[in-house]
Formats: sequence, C-alpha cells, structure tokens
Amino acid sequence: MGKYDPAPTFAAGLVRTARAKANMTQTELGNAAGIKQQAVSAYETGRIEPTLPTLQRLVAAAGFELRVRLEPLNDHDASVAELLESLPRHVQAQIEQEQRERVETARLRRVRGK
Repeated sequence: MGKYDPAPTFAAGLVRTARAKANMTQTELGNAAGIKQQAVSAYETGRIEPTLPTLQRLVAAAGFELRVRLEPLNDHDASVAELLESLPRHVQAQIEQEQRERVETARLRRVRGK
C-alpha cells in the first residue's frame, strides 16, 4: 500500500494521517502508544479495526486529540445522488469524468509536491 493510496477504513485513515503528520514511523507510534508495530500496520491497512479507546491512544501518541460528537443527520450526499440520477446519462458521464480528472490532478500535486 503506497503513501497516497486511499485508506480502506475511516480508522485506518485516521491512524495513517496522524502518524504522517507527526512524522513518525509505525514503530515510533507503536512505542509511544504501547502497541506493537505489527498492530499499527494492521490498523493502517484496515486488516484490523481498532477499538475507540485504542484509536484515541494512537492519535494521542501522535500528538493529536480525537474528538467524537453527534451532529444532526446531513442527507446532502443522498440529495446529490438523487439529483445526479435525474440527469441524462451523457451528463452523468461528463460529471463523473470531470470528477476523476480533479481527483487525478490532486493526486499528482501531492505526489509531485506542488
């Protein structure tokens, strides 16, 4: 799994991002959190899902605070999906292609450091 591959789970993304922002290796993060490097790797790849207390410990070991709160449900994504489905197929295809191009452009900027 490369540095810029999308995380397979939300928790995996949080652990990977916290570790990267702290400029730590998996071993360093594991040592700081009292967790083996192999477990950190498993969490980052999504092979194992950490419990909430473990996730909080890992994030804290990287120097961050994990905050969890309840928010009213936002059905924005469902509304957008419904709107897209109402559009003609060729317009849907054009929007999807533009989205793929934006994602690729952003990926290349990250890889190239620009």
